[in-house]
Amino acid sequence: MSEPTRTAVGDRGVRGDGRVSGLRIRELTAADCDRVAEIRIGGWQTAYRGLIPQEYLDALDVAEDAERHRTRLAQGDGSVVNLVAELNGEVLGWACHGPYRDGEVRTADAELYAIYVHPERYGAGLGQALLTESVRQCTAAGHARMLLWVLKENALARRFYERAGFRTDGAEEPFEVAGTEVPEVRYVRELTRVG
Repeated sequence: MSEPTRTAVGDRGVRGDGRVSGLRIRELTAADCDRVAEIRIGGWQTAYRGLIPQEYLDALDVAEDAERHRTRLAQGDGSVVNLVAELNGEVLGWACHGPYRDGEVRTADAELYAIYVHPERYGAGLGQALLTESVRQCTAAGHARMLLWVLKENALARRFYERAGFRTDGAEEPFEVAGTEVPEVRYVRELTRVG
């Protein structure tokens, strides 16, 4: 089960060709982990307010999250890709994708595990750019489909994914947070092989 996802909605600050001026999408480095943890925790505390128990959100720790990112990055086998959105030298977003997980088994499909944008930059096109690059990379790697899980009640994120060509496939599972079950729904997008 992946963590719930949240991303930017809208296109404020996006040039006519769909790209954000000055934006660079690149792979995550160990030096980015503190900033990514700030973005992820800020995303959870903003997007999931009222959806996940507040005491859980209040207890999230940036330093612990950054250390988890550093450990995963150092121990990774290359199958999981972490991308950051850097605008004018400042990291403002993060996305992570890799093989789809069906329990403990990895499948031939791709999965978007997470995507977050700094809460003050929602609507700036950063989430769209990160998602577009994740889809591009998964397509180029030969995956036929990309799947993701999103909180059922996260209407903004669901609309974002739907605008990007993802559709629910009927799968729903509970995601347990601090003893509370929060339903997630699965989205899928067929990928067209590049070249």
